[in-house]
Amino acid sequence: MKRRILLIYTGGTIGMMKKYGSEVLIPFDFSNIINHIPEIKLINANIDFYEFENPIDSSDIEIKDWKFLASLLKEKYEYYDGFVVLHGTDTMSYTASMMSFMLQGIKKSVIFTGSQLPIGELRTDSKENLITSIYYASLYQNSQSVIQEVCLYFEHKLYRANRTTKFSSEHFDAFISPNYPILGESGVNLEIFNENLFKPSSKFNLNTDIEPNIDVVSFFPGRNKRLLEYSLLNSEIKGLILRTFGSGNIPSDKETIDYLKKAKDLGKEIVVITQCVRGSVSIGKYHNSTIFTDLNVCNGFDITVEAATTKLMWLLGQKYKSEDLKKEFESQIAGEISVY
Repeated sequence: MKRRILLIYTGGTIGMMKKYGSEVLIPFDFSNIINHIPEIKLINANIDFYEFENPIDSSDIEIKDWKFLASLLKEKYEYYDGFVVLHGTDTMSYTASMMSFMLQGIKKSVIFTGSQLPIGELRTDSKENLITSIYYASLYQNSQSVIQEVCLYFEHKLYRANRTTKFSSEHFDAFISPNYPILGESGVNLEIFNENLFKPSSKFNLNTDIEPNIDVVSFFPGRNKRLLEYSLLNSEIKGLILRTFGSGNIPSDKETIDYLKKAKDLGKEIVVITQCVRGSVSIGKYHNSTIFTDLNVCNGFDITVEAATTKLMWLLGQKYKSEDLKKEFESQIAGEISVY
């Protein structure tokens, strides 16, 4: 049985080609993709194309674009068996993570991919990324999609999207999943590791309500305390993600501690994550993290900054506060966090 796959082009390098006579990259008409990748016609699937009216450089992605994409996927959900979203690599992990929260209980695959080189380049990585993403999106068993979550496919590896981060701007293997194993791998055979797949328990539902007024604060040695005060106590900020050292440590000087206490007293929701690429927050392991036990903040454990950012925005949009928000943040919503 041929599966119906919707290919959505939002923008990004994969849909670019060089302007004649120059090195400038410009978008091409994505409806002509077959001319660039004729192998698509050999895939045993019926593929339709949807192109954003104004393709977006991923660095320009805004909240309205997330809401539009999520609503589009919901609108087309009953008509297609799987979805492939083509997106620029710079913010792909952010967009894909947000989709994993907005599209609760999804029972079909939504696979994000893109490329490091334009589709018209001789050495482009776009062909393999796109073709294999379509194959993964069309995998079914016993009339059910094998993959029932939002994923990211790049350079032969299938990842849980909200576990990824972009770590290279130069290599084809641009993404890693530092704290969760891959879901599949493309080689001679198309592998899928069922034990790593997310199993949604809730009914499929769209919820695009989010709170944009959050900030990500990174600690570094010698940080100006006046500027730290401004970041932590800004009246417009509803939630703070603190990128801490190691397993959750911060400077223990009185000013820093007082600012955090004031931020909590003002009702700001605080999430603690680590600046380390791999590993997890362990509040209370060292003296310089004990303040977070006293303040009863959210432990981000091994979550990525991309997933932490989008998850906090989404949870605040659902009007979670205080203990309820802490409980939800420290629980798995879409497989984005390991709870110890």
